[in-house]
Amino acid sequence: MAHIRDTPLPQAGKAVGVQTIGMTMRFGSFTALDTVSIDIPAGSFHALLGENGAGKSTLVKCIMGFYHQTSGSLSVNGREVTVQSPRDAATYGLGMVYQQFTLVPSLTGAENLVINRTHVPAIINWAKERRDLTAFMERMPFKIPLDRPVSELAAGEKQKLEIVKQLYLGRSFLILDEPTSVLTPAEADEMLGLVRGMTERGELTVLMISHKFHEVTKFADAVTVLRRGKMAGSGLVKDLTTRDMAAMMIGDVKLAELDTRLPVPSDARPILVVSDIRAPDRTGLKTIDIGNLTVHAGEIVGIAGISGNGQKELAEVLAGQRPADAGSITVKGALYTATRQETRINNVRFIPEEPLNNACAPRMTVTENLAFRTFDVKKAGGDALWLDMKSMRKRAASLISDFKVKTASHASPIASLSGGNVQRAVLARELTGDVDLLIVSNPCFGLDFSAVAEIRARIMKARNAGTAVLLLSEDLDELLEMSDRIMVMSDGKLVYETPALSADISVIGAHMAGHH
Repeated sequence: MAHIRDTPLPQAGKAVGVQTIGMTMRFGSFTALDTVSIDIPAGSFHALLGENGAGKSTLVKCIMGFYHQTSGSLSVNGREVTVQSPRDAATYGLGMVYQQFTLVPSLTGAENLVINRTHVPAIINWAKERRDLTAFMERMPFKIPLDRPVSELAAGEKQKLEIVKQLYLGRSFLILDEPTSVLTPAEADEMLGLVRGMTERGELTVLMISHKFHEVTKFADAVTVLRRGKMAGSGLVKDLTTRDMAAMMIGDVKLAELDTRLPVPSDARPILVVSDIRAPDRTGLKTIDIGNLTVHAGEIVGIAGISGNGQKELAEVLAGQRPADAGSITVKGALYTATRQETRINNVRFIPEEPLNNACAPRMTVTENLAFRTFDVKKAGGDALWLDMKSMRKRAASLISDFKVKTASHASPIASLSGGNVQRAVLARELTGDVDLLIVSNPCFGLDFSAVAEIRARIMKARNAGTAVLLLSEDLDELLEMSDRIMVMSDGKLVYETPALSADISVIGAHMAGHH
């Protein structure tokens, strides 16, 4: 039977209001969402906060028709609707920008926009389409090269194109899932400012999932907080402090005090020195060129930059995964080529981004993964000939307890753990024992609020104990909160340096965007 529409189609350029009433979603005996009611009036900018697993994704998937709620209802403009699928959601003006890109890489930006329309002519008049797209793009605050294949665009450009696509398709209610994770501060402010302007003009309604309190306080009218599938609180942003929002998200947990940065002594020993390193980037077409980078004992040096500007390649060179064509790396005054023996002698540890893929053997057990640094060494020193499983299990149990790793069993494959618990396990392995140099990439990407606070506190504790830390992160808030010095990487080079405590975000952002 054809689905009978029970509300008028949205008018182009006119925001719609959305309400969930008693929205509940069960998967077998597990209740992912428990009687959640949210009112998002037309033309408002609403923020949705909550830890990983709090029910945010489940709620928006119910709104968008990916899931059909167990009970409860959805209303658009005050009329109850049944959304069977994302295509159905689009007819009500509901759209979503995902964390994962949904563009076709081999097509240009213009082609991606045109083919996503509901009605595409069999023969496309590209001259007319380009005129229309040019007029449309003039209303957008950011410039995106629509004539280039999407595969050639930087991550920030792809994210902006995803948002532009939804606006081009005439969506009047937009769900933004962590929309600024790949943007510079200036781009994030510009994009959210544009979206905020559209809500104020009544052209758009926004529901934004975010972990960044400053974005919520600057752009949102109201906020709803979920915890363990239930509403933990809501209110107007102007009436709430960030501490209020944090308390709703995580309950009465006392967060570790993060800013325990003692000044770095002027005579602190240089631990890592990178001199005139040149190496090919991932494409092989460009070169990363690091003239001078020094990290001292008891110091965190943060590397800021938009994804794709050479940070990943720099981390790979330091980890011995990418050969350098020129230059040298020294650790504690000795030439360093990242062999296992040099890493062990110099107490160098790594926490790469996406640790499950880059620092773990996913199918091996938690115990085995925790033993990667020590399995081939006897307690008394020297090479071990046999695996000592009893000692490995004992050590794993101790690390799991110390770092609060939640796992069904020490013998579970590490891939069965949540992202935060994989990160805790890798931290446990890398931060135990003497650590003179720690190289970390995006340690908190995609993790929830309490996991982020805990992981940052662990890294800060290592720094305060004298570890030299190189922190590569695309999260500028994280760098400002953690670093002693911040260096900006743009187009494969270090282009700017500033003490973190006196840093000017707009200057950092300009250098990240290549305006130096």
